[in-house]
Amino acid sequence: MTDWSADRPFNELPLLPPRHELETRPVLKATIAARAALAALEQAARNIPNPTVLINSIPILEAQASSEIENIVTTTDELFKYAHDDAGAADPATREALRYRTALNTGFELVRTRPVGVRIAHDVCSLIKLRDMPLRDEPGTFIGNPVTHEAVYTPPVGRAVIEEKLRNWEQYLNDDSDVDPLVRMAVSHYQFEAIHPFADGNGRTGRVLNVLVLVDAGLLSQPILYLSRYVIQNKSSYYSLLQGVTSDGDWEAWILFMLEGIRATAVSTLSKIDAIRELQAEFHADLRTAFKPGVNADFLAVLFEQPYSRIGDVMRRCDVSRPTATSWLKTLVEAGVLTDVKTGRERLFVNSRFLRLLARDEEGAAPETAPSLF
Repeated sequence: MTDWSADRPFNELPLLPPRHELETRPVLKATIAARAALAALEQAARNIPNPTVLINSIPILEAQASSEIENIVTTTDELFKYAHDDAGAADPATREALRYRTALNTGFELVRTRPVGVRIAHDVCSLIKLRDMPLRDEPGTFIGNPVTHEAVYTPPVGRAVIEEKLRNWEQYLNDDSDVDPLVRMAVSHYQFEAIHPFADGNGRTGRVLNVLVLVDAGLLSQPILYLSRYVIQNKSSYYSLLQGVTSDGDWEAWILFMLEGIRATAVSTLSKIDAIRELQAEFHADLRTAFKPGVNADFLAVLFEQPYSRIGDVMRRCDVSRPTATSWLKTLVEAGVLTDVKTGRERLFVNSRFLRLLARDEEGAAPETAPSLF
């Protein structure tokens, strides 16, 4: 049991590694299952003919779910509509969720050249919040009820304390020990959220870092695993298990929860890949009917790289004139394959079946509810 009180800054937050056995028998068993599901997802992603389908779509779904955890609510329709132009988004929630997508993609590029650590965390958080996010150096931060001011957790305070905890966190993340990277990810996620290094954006930053840790470990080649929907669907468990580590040192239950999240999310994403393949086959048949005798393969590809297509997208991707691109898209609208909408001066062509497939199980779920501890 750790020495802490909800209303006192947890400057005694233990350094990593934890003084508990992490890779217990149940954890090892769950790690094997999570690794198998993750490996199957990675293989499927490598084999998909046009990986851009996943690279464009999954980060947006992750952005929506991770933002929703922080009560920043938008829809997949709005996010995909403004995916090309987040500054033009209709409402602040959509713009903020799209910044999460930008932070995830930027973090993915950064982790190619340097390990996950404090610098990447800072850059990710700053992109999410659209301003420089220095480490907290003011007292008075607590996590709890903003109305009654009842604390459920008070993170460490003092710049020197936070810097020490973060140096230790970074060292643990990049340790060459034989702890499985999936277990290390679970441990480091708790620690980052418990340190709560920034004034805002810690939850979303921590969830971006989860994906980057897996990429850095070589378990994912693209940021296509999104755990945030699992967190939303199990929100009260997520927060109570985090609190269980703080109050009772219950690492096993927390690690098992995260491992199951990885396994379940990988299986769900695999299912989505299979459904995308089936839909692409249906579309290929539709295009062959609409465009006799042949189908431009690049045209089919562009219709799945984003649910919303623009005339300019088709011109660039297929190397055709504007009249030709317009004619192709209008033909599919007339055939009922696409729908078109006006956004400002722009005409967008919507692959509604693809949009519904991506949004399936992403909106309208009945998540558990809990106070936002981190």
